[in-house]
Amino acid sequence: MKIYTAKMDRPMGYVHHGTTYPINYGYIEGIIAGDGEEQDVYILSNLPENQKALTNFTGKLIAIIHRKDDVEDKWVLTSPTENFTKSEIEQAIHFQEQYFDSEIEMVK
Repeated sequence: MKIYTAKMDRPMGYVHHGTTYPINYGYIEGIIAGDGEEQDVYILSNLPENQKALTNFTGKLIAIIHRKDDVEDKWVLTSPTENFTKSEIEQAIHFQEQYFDSEIEMVK
């Protein structure tokens, strides 16, 4: 299990170009993605303490979203005690990934 700490730059409820983020979204400092920026991450959690706009989140890596039509991948983190299926991840990130040709790689 790989644990990372993310900082939110688009917390739950954030509006960007008319899209409201239903989940927390941020980046991992010190890990550079394919676009030359820090690694972007989606945060998934059903725990009550995470059902709000977060500033930071420490969790385990459960999936990598490979964008076939973009230069970067997105990571998915959740709390160490939670798990999500590929279908649940697809539903949670659809608000953003619907605009890309993406595939999900589950990480153990």
